[in-house]
Amino acid sequence: MAEITAQLVKELREKSGAGMMDCKKALTENGGDVEVAMDWLRTKGLSKAAKKADRVAAEGLVAIAIREDGPGATGAVVEVNAETDFVARNELFQSGARQISKAALDVDGVDAINAASTADGQAVSDLLTNMIATIGENMLVRRSARFVVPQGVVASYIHNATASDLGRIGVLVALESTADKAALSDLGRKIGMHIAATQPLSLSTDDLDQEAVERERAIFSEQAAASGKPPQVVEKMVEGRIRKFYEEVVLLKQAFVMNPDQTIEQLLADQGKALGAPIAIQGFVRLALGEGVEKNTDDFAGEVAALTGQA
Repeated sequence: MAEITAQLVKELREKSGAGMMDCKKALTENGGDVEVAMDWLRTKGLSKAAKKADRVAAEGLVAIAIREDGPGATGAVVEVNAETDFVARNELFQSGARQISKAALDVDGVDAINAASTADGQAVSDLLTNMIATIGENMLVRRSARFVVPQGVVASYIHNATASDLGRIGVLVALESTADKAALSDLGRKIGMHIAATQPLSLSTDDLDQEAVERERAIFSEQAAASGKPPQVVEKMVEGRIRKFYEEVVLLKQAFVMNPDQTIEQLLADQGKALGAPIAIQGFVRLALGEGVEKNTDDFAGEVAALTGQA
């Protein structure tokens, strides 16, 4: 059996990203053969991942990738979850989130992303498994979105940025136009900041969930009827409140946060005139980390206490 030297352990650690003691054990168990030890660590990682898979993962990072495609562009945003907010500062996790967002540029949906390959040819699912084995927390790709614009830009905005293209809230805005790309990107980023702040439910009134509209209409109708005013007046009151509802939740109808006297619809028209080409929003998405996940607040504290003998 080959001698398990510090240099051999270091070599395996650099190749695998696993902890020093895990690398030493892997080499000991496999006669000092680095390649066989790599397979042993991978199997060990799969085992660890299975044990951690039922643990709540609501922290992590939202990652964005943008690619210029000639006159157009492609943009992708992914939410990569882990169990604690400490992981968001881990360079290995940050690197993994970036690799996953780049892999998402060519596929749609979480299942397709997990099956896709990173730039170095590794499957995203294997990348996650290796990160789980190394960092010791459950991780998953929870949500994603992608836009492809044949002519124009996909602009991005990260709120509460942890590092470049990584943070707690990620916004993509797909702008279709033949106007100058740099100017479009600047406009798209400003609209992205607006979206991060206002959380619109839809792009236009046509895209809005009609069930939500009818619920609001029913509430407004009941409130207006209670005023005792004539039916025709009540009807006008309800329509006025529905218009106000649209102004609150429909992106194109919202007042622009940087200039409340101007709606997003007016902003696009004015910028289109200034830049010499019409500008249209093809779509947008806002992903906020952990949104809708029921968090278990005492699990991690209990684990730390157990590890330090204070439980």
